Parts: sequence; C-alpha cells; structure tokens
Amino acid sequence: MPSDCISFKDTGYFSQLICDYLAEAETLKPFYNRFPKLENFKAQIEEKSTSFKQETRTILVDVLKKQYKNTEASQATLDNITALKDSKTFTVTTGHQLNLFTGPLYFLHKIVSTINLAKQLKAEYPENNFVPIYWMASEDHDFDEINYFNFKGKKIQWNRDASGAVGELNTQGLEEVFNTFSKELGVGRNADTLRKLFKNAYLKHDNLAKATKYIANNLFADYGLVIVEANNKELKQLFIPHVEKELIEQISEQKVLETNAKIEALDFGIQVNPRAINLFYITKNIRERIVLENGIYKVLNTNISWSKSEILKEVHDFPEHFSPNVILRPLYQEVILPNLCYIGGGGELAYWFQLKSNFEAHNVVFPMLLLRNSVLIKTKQQADKLVKLNISNKDIFLKRESFINKKVRTISNIDIDFSEQINHLKNQFKDLYELAKQTDDSFVGAVSAQEKKQVNGLVNLEKRLLTAQKRKLKDQVERMTDLQNQLFPNNSLQERNTNFSELYLEFGTELIPELVKNLEPLKGEFTVLTI
Repeated sequence: MPSDCISFKDTGYFSQLICDYLAEAETLKPFYNRFPKLENFKAQIEEKSTSFKQETRTILVDVLKKQYKNTEASQATLDNITALKDSKTFTVTTGHQLNLFTGPLYFLHKIVSTINLAKQLKAEYPENNFVPIYWMASEDHDFDEINYFNFKGKKIQWNRDASGAVGELNTQGLEEVFNTFSKELGVGRNADTLRKLFKNAYLKHDNLAKATKYIANNLFADYGLVIVEANNKELKQLFIPHVEKELIEQISEQKVLETNAKIEALDFGIQVNPRAINLFYITKNIRERIVLENGIYKVLNTNISWSKSEILKEVHDFPEHFSPNVILRPLYQEVILPNLCYIGGGGELAYWFQLKSNFEAHNVVFPMLLLRNSVLIKTKQQADKLVKLNISNKDIFLKRESFINKKVRTISNIDIDFSEQINHLKNQFKDLYELAKQTDDSFVGAVSAQEKKQVNGLVNLEKRLLTAQKRKLKDQVERMTDLQNQLFPNNSLQERNTNFSELYLEFGTELIPELVKNLEPLKGEFTVLTI
C-alpha cells in the first residue's frame, strides 16, 4: 500500500536530543558505541563475539525451551531458540511494559522494527543468524502505567489493588474488563478475533506475564519472534557478579552521575537518576529498594536486613530475589543475550545514553541504539479526504492552531498574511530611529513605543481577519480538524494513544503484514502508511 516518509524533526514530536542523534551530532558520540548503520554491525558482531560466553548461550536456550514448553510456538520461533546456541547467532532486542492488551499502538511498531532489522542483517551478513527478541518488562511495579488502553476515545481500565512485580499479578478482575471491551467492539469477524485474543490471553492465564506472552506470540510467532521472561533464577545466576559489584562497590551511581553532568552541560534533560544501590528485592507481593545504612543492607518498608556476608550469600542462594532497576536492567539484558542492538522510543534511547560508562565499568559491550519505526496509519478513505482538502502529510503533523491557521490562509480568497506590511513598517521606523538620534536621544523611547503600538495593531488586525475567515470557512475548517482529530487523537501521535485493536477492526489480518512490508528500521524517518 502507498507509504510516504517525513523526517522526525519535521513532525515536531521528537526531542532535540533525538534529532541530534539521528543527525549524528559530534556532541553525542561519547554517549553511544556505534551508530546504527548496516555497515557498522560488522564491528559490533566481532566485539560481541569475543565477549559472549558459550556457557551463557547454553543456559539461555535451556531456559527459553522451558519457558516455551506450554506455548504454541511457530517452527520459526523454535528454530530461532535453537539457533541461539550457535556462536554465529545474535539478537536484536526491544522491550516493553506489560500494558493491558499491549497498550499504545507503538508496541507493534517496536516489534516489527526488531523483526525487520533481524531480516535485513541476515541479508547483509548471511554467515550469521539474527533473532528478534521481545523482552517483557515483567519486573516493573508501576501498575498505574499499564492497567488501561484507549479504544475509540474511551479508556478501558483494569481497576484493582496491586503490589510487587507486575508480571506476577494474577488476572483477577479482567473478566469484567473483557465484558466492557466486548460491548465496545461491536460485531464482525475482526471484532470476534479480538474478543477471542483478549479472552484466551487474560481469562485463560493466571498472571500478567503469561497473558502478555500469549498475545505477543499470537501476533508475531510467524515471524520468529522470541519472547524473553527474564525474571528467572537461572538467568539471574548469570548476573550475580554484577549484582555483587553493585552491592559492594556501588559504581553505577558514580558512573551515571558523571555522564548525567556531561549531558546536562549540553542542555539536554536527564531521564533517570541513579541511586546508591540500583537493585530491588522481590518476593511475592514485594518489590522494594535495597539500601545500605551503617553497614547494614536493608529492604525498605520491610523488616528484612543483612550484613555484607549475609546479603552476598542471599544473592548466591536466591538470585531471583534481586531485581535490577531502570539503571541496571539494560546491563542485565546485555549480559544474558548475545545482543547487537536495542530498539526503543525516544525516551528509552535518551536514558540509554546515560548508561555507556557504567557498561564499560562492568566490562559489558554496549549495544547499538536504534530509534524504533514511528508510523501514522491512514485508511484509503482518510487519504482521499486529505487529497481533496489539499492537506499534505507535512501539514497534518502541525499542531492544531498552526494547522488551522495555515489551511485557512491557503483556502482563503484574501491574503491574511501581514508579514510583508509589518516588515515594511519596521523599515520605515528605522529612518525614524535615525532622526530621533540626530534630534535628541530621549525621543528614541517614544519612537520605539510607537513602533510597538503600530506593529501590535497590525498583528491584532491579522488575528481578527483570520478569526473572521475561520467563521466564514467554518464547514471546511471542521472537516479538516475532524480529519486531524481522527489521525492525531487527543492532539498526540496516533501511535502513542490508539490501541492496535482499533486498527485491527478496520484492517484485520492485513495490519501486521503491511507494517512488516513497509517499515524500514534503518531508514531513520517517520512513516506515513495508507492501508
């Protein structure tokens, strides 16, 4: 289907930090390893090859086979799991929270970006294998961030008390959510498919991690996607040396704070701040920070405490009880996966930039960082309306007021742009300033005040004429804004607001294959796709 691209910068929805990264600005090069270009993966493969142990591959494959024991996996996925034992196999990884029914649409875009990059790397480096990985953020604890999704302007929400790691949450209460969602879906084959997917995921699995894995596998198994549930004792045993280093040396805080200062010196904001110990202690219904006070390690809001020797014994006996926070989670990922590249959104990449020096301190290879594909999906009907209204893809990304003003000026039969008159007026006042200086400097202020008054008068007149034209062209303005509202719900990007189910109702089984067909992860542009 037709697709077009617009630069991330021109969308107006991406930070200066991300735009500078995409432009390969020199100032940002100290904060990442290699820029994600196809030719740069050769060196990344070589670097990861020399550091990743065969023993780790064996454990990873054994764990994944156990995790997939009760999953109806495709042959492509099973083959990819087996391939991970081979020293010539590497991963491309994305991660996401366990949002209810996948949350915002970009869940799909992240995974498709990962699948397509793995395919592209295989074509370029056929002697190697590349496996797309979805890392489930099952150890997160912020239930309020994941307990809802938006559907046709309504918030479908799961209300319950929650504590501990969200992956362990039982699915109690989701039958009520299913009934609400089912009524909103209406009738039809696509609606029935979505009902079945929701019901099988949440009403036939006993926790959120299993339910989310079911959905991701159902949607993407045919593409060989491998889903990693990292909250696992055997995988965490591989991370023990880094947990010990964090507890004893507390080096992460120092390294990340040093990097943060350098990023702030470039006038960019900081996404995350480190703590002295960047670990949680997790058991059933508990996920609390570990702190060191007067030589004693404590778990906040509990009575649990250890001496140094006791906590190190706990780490070796029960590594599954130690959960990395946002600072250490990426490190854990790169320790247990033969990973080359992490694919994430702008906010994710921004915090990965803070972590490179900490990776170096732990002697772990820092992955390449790739901004995920972003997509605006239009129906043919919407695309036709845009053409009829003479609205370009670049126009549709304008913020609401700018969009309306630009289009009213375009379709109006009178010129409502007074910039030429204002510039002419300012040029006239230049002569008056010279005259005032030659007469008496005290008159300069009076001339300035008069200039400001007259310029403001023209600006206000332009606004009044524009408002009058908006009223006169009310029907056309409403058609344009209604169309923009459909594509940019709540004045935000479609992918950050709309759930995939809304588009699945429209496109059905076409949706994901069209994304796979059209998204080019290394292209570095925002995709506008008509299906």
